[in-house]
Amino acid sequence: MILLVEDDPDHEALAIRALRKANVANDIHVARDGAEAIAFMQEIVDGKRNAPQLVLLDLKLPKVEGLEVLRNIRASDKTALMPVVVLTSSDEERDIVSSYRLGVNSYIRKPVNFTDFAEATRQLGMYWLLLNQCPPTI
Repeated sequence: MILLVEDDPDHEALAIRALRKANVANDIHVARDGAEAIAFMQEIVDGKRNAPQLVLLDLKLPKVEGLEVLRNIRASDKTALMPVVVLTSSDEERDIVSSYRLGVNSYIRKPVNFTDFAEATRQLGMYWLLLNQCPPTI
């Protein structure tokens, strides 16, 4: 399963379409704000849900910002090792540095161009779900 944390419906649809076009068959769960993403993580910690293989995390989110979501993910032993890729429109240096300090696995700026965004999402899915070796779940 992939957890897509994205508040923009257009970016959500495009990311899902790009993953499907790349033949990524994994279920995709969408959290549309930071609070929803944190609630999802709490269900993992509580043993009510399996951890996703990949989290695609936007930073500019309503309710709770993405950096706080990332902090929350890294705070629990049950979620700390999950691969998290920040996929955001922010190219602010402080967001990049903060993301890496909080343990993000990769930081990708969303391309503005529709085709480039779809290709970046496709490559993300291919790498993180097919090539990358994830740690075992705790």
